[in-house]
Amino acid sequence: MPQPSRPLIAVLAAAGLATALSACAPLRATTGYQAIEHQPKDMKVGMDTKSTVLDQLGSPSAQSTFDPNVWYYISQSSAEVGYHKPHITRRAVVAITFDKESEKVTKIETYSLKDSKVVAYNDRETPTRGRELSWVEQLLGNVGRGALLPQQDVGPGQTPGGGGRPGGP
Repeated sequence: MPQPSRPLIAVLAAAGLATALSACAPLRATTGYQAIEHQPKDMKVGMDTKSTVLDQLGSPSAQSTFDPNVWYYISQSSAEVGYHKPHITRRAVVAITFDKESEKVTKIETYSLKDSKVVAYNDRETPTRGRELSWVEQLLGNVGRGALLPQQDVGPGQTPGGGGRPGGP
């Protein structure tokens, strides 16, 4: 059997190294509001109204729960490397507040990733009674438990080997 040449081995090693290094490149994603022509922060206080903001920016990402006169335009970028969880690299939140009567813009606030706060997450999982099985017990838990044969299957009010009536043939 012929031996592979050194240049062929070098090319294969370089291709393998390039493949391995490209797997470490972060996957980047941008989600949320994407400004095309107009930026939310470019709206004019006292000049723009809800309808002009809606025409120029489109629907907001969210509205305030307690005050429908506050609109939020939210966008963020994240990066994910390999199997690790994605981490947020950039976040922009623009809050536009409108006057209740005239519906004109009264305030524009811009927040970034520095302004964010960590919120404690409660997954609201109710613990169950009984003991928790290890993965080995879960895997081997049904070994040795055969299915009941049809003549051994006893329903409520029936006797083993009996018919359909209690105490009957």
